Amino acid sequence: MSTNTPRPRPAKKATSTSRKASAGSRKAGNKPKLTRKEIALKTLKWSSLVGLVMAVLMVSIFYFAYRATEIPSPNSAFQAQTTKVFYAGGKTEVGSFATQNRESIPLAEIPASMQDAVVAAEDRTFWTNNGIDAKGIVRAAFSNAKGNSTQGASTITQQYVKILYLSQERTLKRKVKEAILSLKIQQQQSKSQILEGYLNTIYFGRGAYGVQAAANAFFGVPAAKLTTAQSAMLAAVLNSPNFLSPDRNDDSRAALLNRYKYVVSSMLATGKITSDEAAKISDKLPKITKARTSNTYGGQKGFMLDMVKDELLKLGFEEDQILAGGLRVTTTFTAKAMDAAKTAIAEQRPEGLGDKNLHVASASVDVKTGSLLGFYSGQDYLKSQINWAKYGGPPGSTFKAFAIAAGLEEGFSLKDTFDGNSPYSIGGIDFNNQGEGRGRSYGSRISLLTAAENSVNTAFVDLTQAMDNGPRKIIDTAVALGIPANSPGLDANAGVALGSATIGPMSMANAYASIANGGKANELHVIRQVTRADGEVLYSAKDESEQAIPADVAADTSFALQDVVSRGTGRNAKLADRPVAGKTGTATNDDGDVVSSWFVGFTPQVSTAVMYVRGKGSGALNGYLPTFYGGEYPARTFQDLMTRVMEGLDVEDFPDPANLDGDAPTNGHEPARPTPTRRPSPTRAPSPTLPPSTPTPTPTLPPATPTEQPTPTGQPSSTCGLLNQNPCKP
Repeated sequence: MSTNTPRPRPAKKATSTSRKASAGSRKAGNKPKLTRKEIALKTLKWSSLVGLVMAVLMVSIFYFAYRATEIPSPNSAFQAQTTKVFYAGGKTEVGSFATQNRESIPLAEIPASMQDAVVAAEDRTFWTNNGIDAKGIVRAAFSNAKGNSTQGASTITQQYVKILYLSQERTLKRKVKEAILSLKIQQQQSKSQILEGYLNTIYFGRGAYGVQAAANAFFGVPAAKLTTAQSAMLAAVLNSPNFLSPDRNDDSRAALLNRYKYVVSSMLATGKITSDEAAKISDKLPKITKARTSNTYGGQKGFMLDMVKDELLKLGFEEDQILAGGLRVTTTFTAKAMDAAKTAIAEQRPEGLGDKNLHVASASVDVKTGSLLGFYSGQDYLKSQINWAKYGGPPGSTFKAFAIAAGLEEGFSLKDTFDGNSPYSIGGIDFNNQGEGRGRSYGSRISLLTAAENSVNTAFVDLTQAMDNGPRKIIDTAVALGIPANSPGLDANAGVALGSATIGPMSMANAYASIANGGKANELHVIRQVTRADGEVLYSAKDESEQAIPADVAADTSFALQDVVSRGTGRNAKLADRPVAGKTGTATNDDGDVVSSWFVGFTPQVSTAVMYVRGKGSGALNGYLPTFYGGEYPARTFQDLMTRVMEGLDVEDFPDPANLDGDAPTNGHEPARPTPTRRPSPTRAPSPTLPPSTPTPTPTLPPATPTEQPTPTGQPSSTCGLLNQNPCKP
């Protein structure tokens, strides 16, 4: 029997699609697809790894950069301190030298309110942070990556480092270096030291660097006297000294008030002031002084500072010490003498002139020390920088004082006689006296005393010729007494006593001071003492005089000059209450025009020279001044000036004359008749009535051109030199 068994069906042939799918499954390795969560975790893992590597790399770079970075030398400008210059006595300030207006003070002199206000406004975590603002650095990095400049918001330490050591550019490189240096400074200095340095360095506006200068600039007080409100305002200004300036406009002042309120509220929030204190001061700014117009060089100050700087350099101080060393310089100038010169010249200067180019210069010197007490340069420094009190002009017959001293030392006496007739001829060259025609004649034998009294030119030429090598001896005597040896036109010629060289009133006053000082000469100087800001003395002037001429020669020379004032051409120089000695003088040029007019004189305490010149030093005074003689405007100016200078000083008398009568180098000059050995003391003038102390306005002078220089008039002229066709006038 057979059974029916079903036959197996043949397998279906795989389609191409199935084969492809099967192949694809094998290639995928049968791995399941990652979910989104798995992808995120995987990304985070790799990002963390990369971040860790980058962090280690950055830390390593920062570490090596930290180790490699040296603290640089501070920016010199921000170490600079103002050098201050004071009148004699060291209390009243004349002016200053500075690259920046700054005076550093210790933190102990900065009130707590100022310290608290700055910390509250600029860096509340200052006392606890490590000196850097990490967020600020990151923010700077992102800003720099976007092509923008870096951001601010630095700590006080970073600001201090940026100012003191770095530039003000805003770059990532500078920001990183700032952070590195801040960390290093933090390791080397205490917080108190950093705050002290910051407050002495930062700019507050109004040209003031540091809190001491700022307190004076805005409130007229030293930093130690700042109130809480004043401290808060200064802290507010720091945010933007230029925009938040109270001097700018109403918008800036309003912005300053808003910033001030923020500072006050920050001080309240940090517990540095109470709510009652905040309420009392927050509504309005404290009273601010008016911004002072810079007058650093106006009037005579520019000349004073120029002379001080020149002398400091001469004493061996370096330029950077002077401009940024914080020196304290006490000068010899007195406000009394400076004011006396300015006022007297303004009062005595003639009015109604055709032009305003008249320069009246003066100088007053302490007889005992050679200290320059006061001067007037001839004009305001801002209009012309030529100091006529220094440069001067030909002194004319005032130079005869040195011829008297030289002649006495040679053996002549005041009684000896010389030729006073005019003209006096030497080798075909005529020397004339003042007067009509060829000059007034005084006779062939007049005493040296009479020649001085009447300023007889020919007698002084005769005196010069009577000495062995007279011209050279007169020059040597003048130089020993204080006249600069390199004065233009100081030549050894027969007419040297008539004063054709160019010499300044400062030098003439100092040389006459040597006569008044018993023949002892001092070097003219303007600095008494130099100290550091902490009081350490760096220099003190030493009053060391040298015997330039014998004391008896000085006494007789002084007596002759007293005679000029009491009986001769200098009568307008008399003082009411004390004796005066002095000499008049004028000088002319080759055309016979008077180019300078002088009076130089002294009391036993002070020597003063007054000079009138015009234009560039060579302009004609005749036909311009109402009268050009030295016994007129110069003598009257001397009298006014010295009355003011001598006020309150003891009255002193001159020493008696020595009545010298030595062995004269040549014969024929003996006295013509017996002469009294002692003339009565000079009669003092009646008490003058001085004009009011307020000076009348001085005519405005035209500004000096940069190339303006005084015209030397020191070469021998027809009046005062070898040719002498016209006389030197007294």
